[in-house]
Amino acid sequence: MIDQTPSIGNLRKILSGNGCNVPGRLRHVLSAIAMFLLISACSGTFSQNSSSHQPSLPVSDCHIVKHAMGETCVPNNLQRVVVLGGLDYVLSLGIKPVGSDELEADFPHLKDKTKGIENVGSVNIPNLEKILQLKPDFILSYRDGLKENYDTLSKIAPTVIFPFEHSDKWKERLMQYAETLDRIDVAKQMITDYYARLEAFKDQMGERLNQLEVSIVRIYPNQIVVYLKDSFCGTILADAGVSRPAYQNQMGGQQDISKERIHDLDGDAMFVWTYGYNAEQAQQANSALKRLKADPLWSQLAVVKQGKVYEVPGYWIGDGPLAANAVVDDLFKYLVGEKE
Repeated sequence: MIDQTPSIGNLRKILSGNGCNVPGRLRHVLSAIAMFLLISACSGTFSQNSSSHQPSLPVSDCHIVKHAMGETCVPNNLQRVVVLGGLDYVLSLGIKPVGSDELEADFPHLKDKTKGIENVGSVNIPNLEKILQLKPDFILSYRDGLKENYDTLSKIAPTVIFPFEHSDKWKERLMQYAETLDRIDVAKQMITDYYARLEAFKDQMGERLNQLEVSIVRIYPNQIVVYLKDSFCGTILADAGVSRPAYQNQMGGQQDISKERIHDLDGDAMFVWTYGYNAEQAQQANSALKRLKADPLWSQLAVVKQGKVYEVPGYWIGDGPLAANAVVDDLFKYLVGEKE
């Protein structure tokens, strides 16, 4: 009997549109079949129960983790982790993943730590075939958008998807990842060191710390945004004892600012950055900052007149302890350094 099951190669040709007009519904079916065949070919048989998503490991070799999709038994001796959100956390805990979806982000504080990590997609768009090829023993994420891929990911490797939390909860996320990856002691020491650095910052700033209001501003291609006290960088300034201008000293993450309210950007010092998720957007944001600097309203700000505007990298909107410490580095560099 002739095997009429479509090959992976033929399915790829069909899905890539090689002259065939494939209806949308059929395309989805063929895509699912292709992924099923690919997973089956690489992994042989599914070793996990698709309802409980438990790996075929003795209980003594894994530990149960509760998460947004239920419970998963995470292997204790992880060797090949794929991270779909939270790369900063995993690297800070001393684990170098084999794949991540955050390699395209312009975070210079991670650049020297990501060599050898494979790109497995972008935010909420995982490259399932690439992930499968990496043969991970664990997949970790906090992206709500990946819940629809959970069953497929779980058939590739034990998978944990935590509920999304805003980046002001970065310390809680660190402990969540640390417990999952069995690195609790590392995380606790990291938090202790973080607060020790901030105490050193306060000591070096002295009384001047009580006389300083710091503004945090991001320039988009078509808008100006201030970051409030419960944003990622806002929580770090709060931990450092740094006060904020009145308008920015509120909850809400971030707020758009019109040119008519440009005075709300003012302070004794300002940290400002442009950030784009791709080269085109980054260029547009840089152009927007140049236009803002040429605006008479900008030149009227006291912080501009005093030359206390500091341009910093995009890790100010980062997420994790490595980004947090990079922000602290800037506080020492610009505020303590300014004192000296």
